[in-house]
Amino acid sequence: MPMVPFYTRFPDLAEKETRVLTVQGWPGFPNGEYGFLELYCDDPKCDCRRVVIWAATEKPEAKIWATINYGWERIEFYERWMRDEQMAQECVGATLDPFNIQTQYSHILLEQFRYILQDQAYVKRLKKHYELFKSTQRKPRKPRARAEKKTKP
Repeated sequence: MPMVPFYTRFPDLAEKETRVLTVQGWPGFPNGEYGFLELYCDDPKCDCRRVVIWAATEKPEAKIWATINYGWERIEFYERWMRDEQMAQECVGATLDPFNIQTQYSHILLEQFRYILQDQAYVKRLKKHYELFKSTQRKPRKPRARAEKKTKP
């Protein structure tokens, strides 16, 4: 399933509502502002109810420091959706994405993200952004029958 950044469809809202972690003076951790950028599934047939988060910086260079999966539904939802109990467990809650970019700091960023998830207003915002993003997807259209052209004899 292709994951697309929320800011590509809603740049103004993303700029206003993206969570940012400011790090200053943490021993062994680079100072900077780490944006938790949201990516949502672009498949109109999919209702995965999850978000991929890029913990990323713009300065001094644009860089993704961690890729986090977050599914907010209960395990039963993902078991039905995936038809695989083990994979469903990996969808619930916040985890590092095993297939995408990680750094030596990813685990720390994951812990910070989990802390941020204690703010229920933020969790509601992620769900709202998911619904908003999904509402912009085009549903596949059924091909219409073409009318045959009549030619004059």
